[in-house]
Amino acid sequence: MADRRRINPPLGPTTAPIFLTSSSDPPSQPPRRTRPLHEIRKIFLKTGLTPSASGSAYLELEPSTSPNPTAARPSYLNTPISAIKLTCTVHGPRPLPRSVPFSPHLLLTAHVKFAPFASQHRRSSIRDTSERDLSVHVETALRGLLISERWPKSGVDVVITVLEGEDDGPALGGSGEDGAGGLSGWGMMSVLSGCMTVASAAIADAGIDCSDLVSGGVAAVVRQPIPPYSQTGSSKASSVEVVLDPCPSEHFDILAVCVVGYLRSRDQITEIWTRGDVDGLSGEGASEQSGFEVLLDRAVEAAVSSRLVLDAALKEATEYKLRKVPLAMPGAGKHVE
Repeated sequence: MADRRRINPPLGPTTAPIFLTSSSDPPSQPPRRTRPLHEIRKIFLKTGLTPSASGSAYLELEPSTSPNPTAARPSYLNTPISAIKLTCTVHGPRPLPRSVPFSPHLLLTAHVKFAPFASQHRRSSIRDTSERDLSVHVETALRGLLISERWPKSGVDVVITVLEGEDDGPALGGSGEDGAGGLSGWGMMSVLSGCMTVASAAIADAGIDCSDLVSGGVAAVVRQPIPPYSQTGSSKASSVEVVLDPCPSEHFDILAVCVVGYLRSRDQITEIWTRGDVDGLSGEGASEQSGFEVLLDRAVEAAVSSRLVLDAALKEATEYKLRKVPLAMPGAGKHVE
């Protein structure tokens, strides 16, 4: 009979783990962006992944690659740069309970929830303020998309789960709004852009009447040091640029970010959210337009680019559904006297 009160030691030798909290080696150069300024990351979008839901979609943005991954951090602290992975399910339209007052329009409810493993710091199962803010912005963006008059006294629930999100803090300790490196600052803006796009794809997959498709776009004003760099990775001179689809790990300092929900066919903006200071923006077009207008135009350009991926994904899903439709029975269309 085995002794259950005694904990047996390992059979072989073991080594005690060593937890590293910081690095003593200074970075040799700041992070830099390898993509062109007016190019967004590659997007993978697919619909119809959840059979139990009326409509579903999955969106993933490729992780950013660094030309010299060992420059920003030592080799023993190297981890894959986080990407953005989102899933969305749509439930409805379905009749509202009898206790709900009559509504001539479709009632839309959006829920955004981060998975506990979505960021480096484990998140709680209880919804926090950042998730509530994202839910409000997504719901506002989708209300301008639906033709709610065709679904009286009905409701639809849009549930978005963030499987992986971008961290706020740059690799060299730029001015992120969240010092803990969570998802409540710059990284949340890119997550919101993806939430609007994946929710629009899921609603189209559910067959709900829409006037257009909303696509999310994000642009940012960043400050990047100009070489030569010092031993601490900083530079005396810096340049301010406007980039599309920013990744916090690619830029030394982010000054402002703008996110829009854009209807391309109707040329309308259903949602806009700007954070940061755009007064110091200087560059091409800054003399004719204000810094906010330049940033807004770049965000719309990013939304137009993501709309191309959205159209291609829905077209592919529609063609697949049409191929699964059985052919008409022989003689069904013939006239019988």
